[in-house]
This record gives sequence, C-alpha cells and structure tokens, in this order.
Amino acid sequence: MLRTRFTEEFGVEHPIVQGGMQWVGRAELVASVANAGALGMITALTQPTPEDLVKEIARCRDLTDKPFGVNLTILPAITPPPYAEYRQAIIESGITIVETAGSNPADQVAAFKPAGVKVLHKCTSVRHALKAQQLGVDGVSIDGFECAGHPGEDDIPGLVLIPRAADELNIPIIASGGFADARGLVAALALGADGVNMGTRFMCTQESPIHDDVKKRITEAGERDTELIFRPLRNTARVASNSVSREVVAKLDDGGAFEDVRELVAGARGRQVYEQGDTELGIWSVGMVQGLINDVPTVGDLVDRIVTEAGELIHHRLGKLVAG
Repeated sequence: MLRTRFTEEFGVEHPIVQGGMQWVGRAELVASVANAGALGMITALTQPTPEDLVKEIARCRDLTDKPFGVNLTILPAITPPPYAEYRQAIIESGITIVETAGSNPADQVAAFKPAGVKVLHKCTSVRHALKAQQLGVDGVSIDGFECAGHPGEDDIPGLVLIPRAADELNIPIIASGGFADARGLVAALALGADGVNMGTRFMCTQESPIHDDVKKRITEAGERDTELIFRPLRNTARVASNSVSREVVAKLDDGGAFEDVRELVAGARGRQVYEQGDTELGIWSVGMVQGLINDVPTVGDLVDRIVTEAGELIHHRLGKLVAG
C-alpha cells in the first residue's frame, strides 16, 4: 500500500488517476478504475448536454460505490458549451472531486470550492501551477512534454518539470505524461510527486470504451509514432501519427491557417476512430508512452500490477542499493 498526500487528501486507495479523455472517460471505465482503488474521471464534455452528464454520473454510481470525479476542460471555442450549467450539474450530482484543465481555473474554483468540491487542476508549467495554487485549487496534475493532448508550448519533459513543481508547490502534485507502469510511478514519487495520472495506459484496457483495433494499434506502436499538430498556431497537441495528422502538420508548416485544416481535425472524425476502429479516419490523442504498452489487461489487473510491482521496486531492488 502506497500512502501519499494525494491518497490522504483525496480519499483514494492508490496514488493513480485516470484523467479526463474526450470520448473515452465514460461510466464503465471510470467505475472500473474506482473499483480498483484508483481515481477515475468522467469526461464532462463527452456528454452532449449537462442533463446527459447527470445521467452518466448516475450510471457510474450504479457500477461503483467508490469515489470518482469529473473532468471539465475549458478551451477556446466559436460556440462554447454551457460551462456554468455543466458545473451546476456536477455540484447537484454530489461529485466531490473535479479535474479542471484548459484555461485559468478561477471561475471553476469560485463555483466548486463553496460547494465542497476538491479541485485538481491540470497544467503544463510551474508558473501556471503556482497561479492555480494561489487561486485555491487542492492539487495540480502537472503535464510533461511526453503527454497526449495538449503539452503546452514550453516543451519541458517530466524529468525536469515534476521536481521543479515539487520544489515550488505545497499542495499535492500528480505527475502526468509518460506513465504506464510501476517504474513510472516509483520514479514520479522519487521526483517529488504524490501520484501519477495515466490516460493512454487506461485507454488500452478491457473496460476502455474504444474499438479493439485502436487498442491493438496502441500496443503495436512505438514512442516515436505521434505527431505534434498546431505548433505554428501555438496550440500544440500530441496525437497519433497517421495520414491525417501528418497532412495537418504539413499544411501548417507550409504557412496554412486553421481554416485550412479545420475539416481534418474535426472532433467528429476523431470520435469515429474510437467507435469504428479505423485509425486513419481522423485525429486521435495518444501519448509517447504507447511505446511502453504491449497488452490490454483489465483495469483491476493493471492497477494491482502497478501497485504490487511498485512496492517490490521500492522494498527490494532500490532497497538493495542502499549500503547498510
């Protein structure tokens, strides 16, 4: 059993988080993570309306009596979702942990903290983490450059970013980006984190609601099989390398604007990848950590394996390195 500030303050058994993932963070996966003793997150905006989110939360509660949270990501949009209504749905559903991401979490903190909801904010730099701490979040998930999704524009890998954050912050820190096994968890704890966040690894489990062909692709891919899109637009995102993502990179590198790639990066196409299993249909998120993933276990087996092996690493392999 690994006890950290995160497990104590957020009330979970293991220092492992399944963060928000668009189209993936649904009740079946989240409940399985919770039942395994880790912290799962329903992805709010995967649900088309706040009312649908309420139903998904209820569905998750039918599958587990353990704690779980909800991710609410705020990103620029031509027609923004009704974020205030999603927040209210989360509060009225009795959720006690929210993972926030995207923009400054001030509005999120102002809404959630008076309702007794703990806020875990995801960020990609120490300066943003310090600002989030100042605003009153209860913990931060710090994303290294290796991560899937949006790694920020500083390109700082976890080996530097995590201990830098640990030096500066006095709230629990979750290390994110590049974690898939016990070695990563032990390394993160050694660097000063209080736990790890895993996205790609949880995508590749039996309970993950994505097509088996996508899971197979992840197990076969290497750490170099991703692309960084939107770099010239300073809105970098790490996605799977395929014909679509390579075309997006080429067009933007040639001076193209967002309008030139809008159709290629449409979210509906990415959703079809997960549902139909054709990994060339659109843009879909995956991290460099896919190079460490070679099986599709149940969530329970995965979490148990990581925690058990982490204990063995700490007590046996590393313990033997310390001179008596």
